[in-house]
Amino acid sequence: MSQDEYHKALPGHANFALPKEKPYKPLNGKRPIPEKPAPVVEEAPAPDPVDVWDQRVAGGLAFLRRRLAGAYDVDEFGFDRELNDSVFQPMLRVLYRDWFRTEVFGVENIPDTGGGLIVGNHSGTLALDALMLTTALHDKHPLQRHLRLLGADLVFRMPVLSELARKAGATVACNPDAERLMSEGELVGVFPEGFKGIGKRYSERYKLQRFGRGGFVSAALRTGTPITPVAIVGAEEIYPILADLKPLARLLGIPYFPVTPTFPWLGPLGLVPLPSKWLIEFCEPIPTAHLTEYADDPMVVYNLADQVRETIQATLHTLLEKRPDPFGR
Repeated sequence: MSQDEYHKALPGHANFALPKEKPYKPLNGKRPIPEKPAPVVEEAPAPDPVDVWDQRVAGGLAFLRRRLAGAYDVDEFGFDRELNDSVFQPMLRVLYRDWFRTEVFGVENIPDTGGGLIVGNHSGTLALDALMLTTALHDKHPLQRHLRLLGADLVFRMPVLSELARKAGATVACNPDAERLMSEGELVGVFPEGFKGIGKRYSERYKLQRFGRGGFVSAALRTGTPITPVAIVGAEEIYPILADLKPLARLLGIPYFPVTPTFPWLGPLGLVPLPSKWLIEFCEPIPTAHLTEYADDPMVVYNLADQVRETIQATLHTLLEKRPDPFGR
């Protein structure tokens, strides 16, 4: 029996043939390089919630250990950067993000380095607008810059509040402290309306009060730092002042005693701010480096202060048009 006859005799193998090799297509006159299969990328497993909480607890214990041991730094004004970043800002962020639903515009007008003076309108019965401004600057600026607030003397005469204000970076509103901070490259926040702004009635909302004698302008001129006006919309509605009990305010030694729709009628619950919608806009900075020799010229100081005031007032009107509903989303 021949080999062909043998193969024909095998069942199912009569038409068996080896597969032909696929011809290679020439690529620039050469055989193509066989494609390698793409490597399989394994997805990283989701973090274990237990491990996440273990890390948080460990971080919290390490923080407490450093605090108890005094292993932390404060500057000459009492500013505690670690306490501010780890405790104060997370607490304020709840109001800033979830309660007031704050939107921020123009943060690119804040310099990345160097000193600067941030001048804002003041309102809201309690100075929550100053605190929200520090959070907006810390969260929205790419370098998370801190704002060093200038506070009234009353703040630093109160035992507990004074210590907290120092830890958060505030200092007394005086030109020497402001000039020293700006010379060291810090951003300084000032509210020239003072108690006239935060204590005004709801009927006068978003109408700027007098800016005083322009001391903040003199401090900026002496250091040659730019002045950045900032407009804040939303603080006027958190505690609308309907009346001011001046006799009671004089008895308690405070600038005003507000009567709002919730305070003092609801007691401690009246201290909960109403959830108004906030808008904050940083305007274009006003340079002062070319005017340092005019720091003691009353006319230059007055004109600059008036320019800052008009800029803030005009920006407030623009923001109010963007926010037709004070308590909307």
